[in-house]
Amino acid sequence: MGWLTKILKGSSNKGRYYGRYGDDRTWDEPRRSVEGSDGFDKDEIDCAIALSLSDVDQKGKTVIEDESEPEEESDEDEPYAKGHVEDEDDKYAEAHEEEDERYAKAHVVEEDDQYAKVQCEEDEEHAKVQLEEDEQLAKAIQESLNVESPPLYDHGGLFSPYPFFFSASYRICAGCNAEIGHGRYLSCMGASWHPECFRCHACNQPINDYEFSVSGNRPFHKSCYKEQHHPKCDVCKKFIPTNPAGLIEYRAHPYWMQKYCPSHERDGTPRCCSCERVEPTDAKYLSLDDGRKLCLECLDSAIMDTYECQPLYLEIQEFYEGLNMKVEQKVPLLLVEKQALNEAMEGEKNGHHHLPETRGLCLSEEQTVTTVLRRPRIGAGYQFIDMITEPHRLIRRCEVTAILILYGLPRLLTGTILAHEMMHAWLRLKGYPNLSLEVEEGICQVLAHMWLDSEIYTVSGSDAASSSASSSSSSPASPSFTSSKKGKRSDFEKKLGGFIKHQIESDTSPAYGEGFRQGNRAVNKYGLKRTLDHIQMTGSFPF
Repeated sequence: MGWLTKILKGSSNKGRYYGRYGDDRTWDEPRRSVEGSDGFDKDEIDCAIALSLSDVDQKGKTVIEDESEPEEESDEDEPYAKGHVEDEDDKYAEAHEEEDERYAKAHVVEEDDQYAKVQCEEDEEHAKVQLEEDEQLAKAIQESLNVESPPLYDHGGLFSPYPFFFSASYRICAGCNAEIGHGRYLSCMGASWHPECFRCHACNQPINDYEFSVSGNRPFHKSCYKEQHHPKCDVCKKFIPTNPAGLIEYRAHPYWMQKYCPSHERDGTPRCCSCERVEPTDAKYLSLDDGRKLCLECLDSAIMDTYECQPLYLEIQEFYEGLNMKVEQKVPLLLVEKQALNEAMEGEKNGHHHLPETRGLCLSEEQTVTTVLRRPRIGAGYQFIDMITEPHRLIRRCEVTAILILYGLPRLLTGTILAHEMMHAWLRLKGYPNLSLEVEEGICQVLAHMWLDSEIYTVSGSDAASSSASSSSSSPASPSFTSSKKGKRSDFEKKLGGFIKHQIESDTSPAYGEGFRQGNRAVNKYGLKRTLDHIQMTGSFPF
């Protein structure tokens, strides 16, 4: 049956797929049948049936001719036989035609269904892959149209101070502002980064560690952060350790802002007796005979013996004259060691001295005091050598027998102590009654503070005094006085003057601290002369 092969070849048309993002898929494939096939027509079928019938007729005739040889039939039976044979042939051909038609139909439909099923599965798979690609492309295009550029900030940082999120398929590096794309990236501090763009703000090297530090919205290696922000001890130059609670604990000077480990207060680390700074381990300092330590910066202007202090004594006497407070009596000034000062303090019945450490003393009793006669030399290891002292017998000629000052202190500190003790002498010589400790020490600190101001700001004593004298008296201006040695000073000496002034103003003791603040308010409000007159009459500060 060669016609069936032609029918199968004619059924090779492919169906078309229509799909869009969903499951509404339609398979458009024409139905196949013997009558309606695209690859053959009805005439060809009829021709095949006719050929089949012709074969049948030929077979039938052969049979009839073979049966006629052994026996002759009568003329009467011949028409009947022909009709019977034709009827049988017609029936046989019709039955055979119906059978072939059913067979062709069933075979064509079965083959077409199998082919259509395979073709449908292949097209569905292809359509599914194509749909996924189209969806990804559409999504990428949509996101590229919707995502905005990273915002710019006025603070000058490398990244947003608040989290800024991008789509998972579109990331912008906060370091270089370029698209990250596919590959390795970092997500931290509310932004995405190329690994090589996430860098330490200190060393500018990439941060590859799992942990890092942040300061000022900028990333740091933990080691770099510690180097820049963890406090170091100004004494041992090491990082200040944490206490048992895990907190960083250190000591800090209120004026010099020097930070150091708490252990240095107990391990014998030297401290300057003048500026009170703790000496660094690699710094050189001078050891005085009485055990005190003096830094080399304070040593630069230190006064070491009685003779060397006399010019400063004259300057302060002139300062008092400028305030109309001249000391008429000749009161001896002696520089002494710490031991001699303590011994003199014990022998003084009504002595007035600085607390808790005595650095000056106004004497009113007769006694013998050992004074430093000549400046000692500095020997090996920054030790004083060749110090010459001599005993000095004090004779009482007035209410004040002598003023003692501790040797080895810088000029500004020595002058401040001397101005304070000079006020004690002036009060006794002028007959002021026994005053309370707060009033007497307070007004003495006020005069020391005034002298220090005149030295720090390099103004004449008459300018400092005239404002007080003019407000308290209508008398002509007092004789002018000019403080000597007010030339150019080192930066440290200026800072040291500020430190001494800070000490006076921030003292917390009732006598020297609160007494100074009460006396200073009174002088600023009423003037120095009226304040002193009020003290002489009432023994207290005016309010």
